[in-house]
Amino acid sequence: MFAVLKTGGKQYKVQSGDVLRVEKLAAEAGETIQFNEILMLGGDAPVVGAPMVDGAAVQAEVIDQIKGKKVINFVKRRRKHSSKRTVGHRQQLTLLRITEILAKGGDKSGVKAAIGAGSVSGAAVAATAKKPAAKKAAAPKAAPAAAAAGDDLTAITGVGPAAAKKLVEAGITTFAALAKVDVDSFDAVKVKPEWVAQAADLSK
Repeated sequence: MFAVLKTGGKQYKVQSGDVLRVEKLAAEAGETIQFNEILMLGGDAPVVGAPMVDGAAVQAEVIDQIKGKKVINFVKRRRKHSSKRTVGHRQQLTLLRITEILAKGGDKSGVKAAIGAGSVSGAAVAATAKKPAAKKAAAPKAAPAAAAAGDDLTAITGVGPAAAKKLVEAGITTFAALAKVDVDSFDAVKVKPEWVAQAADLSK
């Protein structure tokens, strides 16, 4: 009986007792792991998954964590003197021995699933799934004094929220009060003559 399993983006045809090298898995030497992505089971009654075979699994013992042969990548650019680059790479691999092929019941075996070394562990997923506590909604800012006990000074052309706030802080909360301001002698806020004229009209 053989099985076709998928791991590390590759497919492997394996039988019990086979030794193979796969992309590095998150497991220590001596551990038993289980591959749950089984594409096909072969033998007297072949089963082809759609895309996976339900309940099928392949168990293997981790022999060691190894590195593949060094691959040299040499780049030399034509007509460019001294433009070359040499890079060496050794792929990290896991050496396995296939111990058992399960046609069914793999989802209930309790054996640790084979997870790539670059994958996020279940504990990390659970930790990241926890959302931070929601911040308490900020209390709304108190409305300017003008809104509570005076006129809306922003009704005057040229007076925006910032200017209205400065006028309120200077004690000018109504159109009548602004109409009485002496532009030349009032130093608390820079008041424009047209503001005074509009305030006088609005206060009537």
